[in-house]
Amino acid sequence: QTFKMSMLVLLVVACGAYAQVPTGPPVYQMNLSTIIMPCNDTGPTDPSSTKGWGTIDFDWSNWKGTGTSDGWAKQSPMDCEERLAKQVAMTTAASPSSKVWVYRNSILALPWYTSVRVKLEDPAYAFWFLNFSNPLPVIKQQGNANTTCDNTFNPPKCSLHFHDSVQTPGYPHGDGDCAAPGCDVGKIPIGAYLFNPAAANHSVNNQTFTEWFIDDYLFGPNGGANPNISGFFFDDQFNPNGATESKGTLANLGLSVEQGAQLSEYYWGYMNAVYDAVLKRGKFAWQLLWTGQKDCPYKNSYSCLGSTGTQILVSKENCATAIRSMCQKDSDAQNRAMMFPFAGGSTDALPEFEQDLANFLLTRGPHAYLGHAWKGCSKQYAFPDALNADYGEPTELCKETAPSSGIFTRDWTKASVQMDCNKYEATIKMKNTARSVFE
Repeated sequence: QTFKMSMLVLLVVACGAYAQVPTGPPVYQMNLSTIIMPCNDTGPTDPSSTKGWGTIDFDWSNWKGTGTSDGWAKQSPMDCEERLAKQVAMTTAASPSSKVWVYRNSILALPWYTSVRVKLEDPAYAFWFLNFSNPLPVIKQQGNANTTCDNTFNPPKCSLHFHDSVQTPGYPHGDGDCAAPGCDVGKIPIGAYLFNPAAANHSVNNQTFTEWFIDDYLFGPNGGANPNISGFFFDDQFNPNGATESKGTLANLGLSVEQGAQLSEYYWGYMNAVYDAVLKRGKFAWQLLWTGQKDCPYKNSYSCLGSTGTQILVSKENCATAIRSMCQKDSDAQNRAMMFPFAGGSTDALPEFEQDLANFLLTRGPHAYLGHAWKGCSKQYAFPDALNADYGEPTELCKETAPSSGIFTRDWTKASVQMDCNKYEATIKMKNTARSVFE
């Protein structure tokens, strides 16, 4: 009890009023301390395939409708936002203990989200979106779109708001390659548009862009207002040289280097307000996870955010050094919500599962996740029995058996955990049976 209380106090002192951890008490139950980012682009994700995982984070391309399958890309207009909410309902009905997060882009204004499309269609909100340069750039769009217009429709749909076909959900062949019934996003041409960071405090109909972003785009009925949606994944950024995963370069937007730098500052300004609001309202975000990055009270670069290119935190090569550091009471592993990725690139085979689980139990703090970052669509995720075992709660921080021994132990109320970094061998012994959890 003393150990748990000291960890809670440490979190509040180290991280301020809104600690960068999920709301609520510590979660040590192993199956609830797991995380994946699944996606099925040929229909909804089968809820039985994610049942039991602690946190399930769905990408925007889920239920997209690739090939001949049903999906949001074939709707008129597209309904990605609503399909994500339906996927959440299916998933939580099958696995009520799971928390589910959904995708939102932080700078790309994707019109297959209804809440974004209605603003793009309304001229009153024109300042909330960036425009093409003047004169117009020549951008080779995919499919049968030119720089400004979608010629699939008669008459063509055109817009001077910047948009490109990068990752645009087309039908039947892929990005930007559109044919009926694909590419319908209402009155505007298909494409990934860009929010205007300079509009952060610009008000339309008594609501600023930042207020809309938080209250409607994030916490609308298909977002955080839905009690089954527990968090978000925020993709992309506006950097001084333009938007990521976009052809929205300074040249194509008609911006100077100085204007690009200023827009980047505005972008990080509204996103820090977003992160604060997410925590204040009891939700969480992938970008608030600790995945090995530096700690930034004010986030102003990609290097401050939890990443999907998640680095392996403990390996055979860095075992003793990494564990020794992560087991310090003031480490980010103890004070942040750690995302500890499985080694190996596969989701259905876990080549170092025993070592990964032991290292996770040794180094984790009150809030932590073991699992997978983004691995693409249509993957199968192995869930070994040891992830359902009850290890109780830790009674101490992990410790080295002797100075520089390279052998680390941690006592849990229902298990004893050890990692011998010299041999890279893991031992997890259950106290009620005195046997290995891996037997």
